[in-house]
Amino acid sequence: MVDLIFVAENPLSWHTANIERNPKHYSFLRYMGSKAVTAVQNFGAAKIYFNTLVPVNNAVIKYGVVSRESFIEDLLDWNSLYVSGRLHKPVLVLQNYDDGDIKMALEQNLYSALHASLLLLPESFTEERLYHTLASLSYRGDFRMKFGEDRSKVSNIVKCQMEHFRSLYEPVIKSLDQWVDVDFLSGKAEQDVSPSAKLYHLNLLPKTLQMGMLEEWSRDGKYHDLEDILRAAAYDTECGDLVNAEIEKIVNQSSWSQSIKGVLTAGIFKSIKYSAMKVSKMMKSLNKT
Repeated sequence: MVDLIFVAENPLSWHTANIERNPKHYSFLRYMGSKAVTAVQNFGAAKIYFNTLVPVNNAVIKYGVVSRESFIEDLLDWNSLYVSGRLHKPVLVLQNYDDGDIKMALEQNLYSALHASLLLLPESFTEERLYHTLASLSYRGDFRMKFGEDRSKVSNIVKCQMEHFRSLYEPVIKSLDQWVDVDFLSGKAEQDVSPSAKLYHLNLLPKTLQMGMLEEWSRDGKYHDLEDILRAAAYDTECGDLVNAEIEKIVNQSSWSQSIKGVLTAGIFKSIKYSAMKVSKMMKSLNKT
């Protein structure tokens, strides 16, 4: 099934027109009107509305609608890592856009992904492992990865798209050559894992991730400055675990809210059918191993 994402300047107007044009794409919510549909879209951390199992020209698609504002916010801040996580992987842009803010946010999202991934990786690693870490960010903490998703999903994404990942990330990696060195011929990579390098990456993580770390460190009831927290984390031998834990929190929250929302947006029948497809794919993967 092909996944599509539409970024709408005005989701209410978008849904109003689409319900009139394609009413069968929607669940029972269409009878409640576009205002109700838009309200459901804005529920939860990931402010996106999906129509799933939609037949189009002998194919089946799933498409999500997100406002331009929410789209940019998630790319920059990782509020949910739902849309931003999808864009850590190679995608095909169907319609060119001339929007400086979106272009900047898309580029920043790739940098954020690289900073986070390097904090999760050891001093030496392979190019493929780097892409695997980048692609896995939005699945960490997703309860569906334990039951309902193909366990080899991330590996499959990376292995069949190595060249696309390289094309996407090579300029970003080369711009950080002071901190990481990837030999694209041999596939071997090394990075600076000193506290100063870790602090550099920590300072450039998205806001939601940084605020999560600050909240975790403030559980003792004392006031902590973000700058001090990030410096302490840079010297902590478990720095990568701290970052990973906060990524998992973000993803876990959005995966639950989107699953609940999915029952409304897809309807009971489509939800059961879609879940069955996911479980079937997971079982086939397990049987292969």
